[in-house]
Amino acid sequence: MNPLAMMMFLTSLAIGTTITLSSHHWLLAWIGLEINTLALLPIMTKTPHPRAIEAATKYFLTQATASALMLFSCLINAMQAGEWDINTPSNLMTNSLSIAIMMKLGLAPMHFWLPEVLQGISLVTGLILSTWQKIPPMILLFQISHNINLSLTVILGLTSVLIGGWGGIGQTQIRKIIAFSSIGHLGWIIIILKLNPQLSLFNFILYTIMTTAMFLSMIMLSATKMSQISTSWTKNPALTTTTMLVLLSLAGLPPLTGFPPKLLIIMELIKQNMFISATLIMLASLLTLFFYLRLTYIIALTLSPNTHNSTIWRTPTKPWLVFSIINTMALTLLPLTPAILLT
Repeated sequence: MNPLAMMMFLTSLAIGTTITLSSHHWLLAWIGLEINTLALLPIMTKTPHPRAIEAATKYFLTQATASALMLFSCLINAMQAGEWDINTPSNLMTNSLSIAIMMKLGLAPMHFWLPEVLQGISLVTGLILSTWQKIPPMILLFQISHNINLSLTVILGLTSVLIGGWGGIGQTQIRKIIAFSSIGHLGWIIIILKLNPQLSLFNFILYTIMTTAMFLSMIMLSATKMSQISTSWTKNPALTTTTMLVLLSLAGLPPLTGFPPKLLIIMELIKQNMFISATLIMLASLLTLFFYLRLTYIIALTLSPNTHNSTIWRTPTKPWLVFSIINTMALTLLPLTPAILLT
């Protein structure tokens, strides 16, 4: 793709996100989301492959449906309340508005588009879709969290964690595994949204950091399938080791970055006397833990029989400072958790 065109599309992504984040008006927030969607479509199809065209079409249709439902809800709300302010949605339309935003995020049971779309696009575009594109809808959910239906968030959160774990077990494609991982993590974020929005925001920030680290690792290894990462040890042992640790961090194992949000969410659910929800979400997360451990096993404890025995380590010619910083944050933020939560 022409660098000037790519620059224009990335600028449009930034502008759309900024409009949504800074707006107090539902119509402006909707316009920002639409700019984001339309800016990402050409980036998806920069490689003219049938899978990329199919992924862009599925993404467009799903986002258009969610945008139509969101705009319908906003119009009904404006008719009832007489204003377009984001912080005052009517109780009648909060459910449909929440479902529209959750469809944009890819929460279960509106998740069917996410694995297929991620599988059809490149790793760099998948990184944008899994992190940057989730910021505007998530911020809108945070803004209406005081009016959101608790039963809706708990049911969708538990469903997302269950489907995220169940769907990822039989996958061999890395991008589909990351997609189901994203669905599971969004379930953890949503289930606590009504009770503690600050904790949800903290969890979302850590999810973004860990997912970015995972995508950057796959980009550096040029791996999109399990069979490719099983041969990565002889190419770059240091990068393979950090990739294994990032996977364990995404699984939520201590003492890595992914552990504190899960611990704090379970403690909050218990504090709210939601013992059944806490038990169910812990049991459902064991499914996610299984496929992360399987990936870790493939990376660290298996070696393809056709790899060479050379001791020469092939490292990237240009050290990537951003990659190092993101990987460090994805592994070592546990001791800083109390300080982060107090700010």
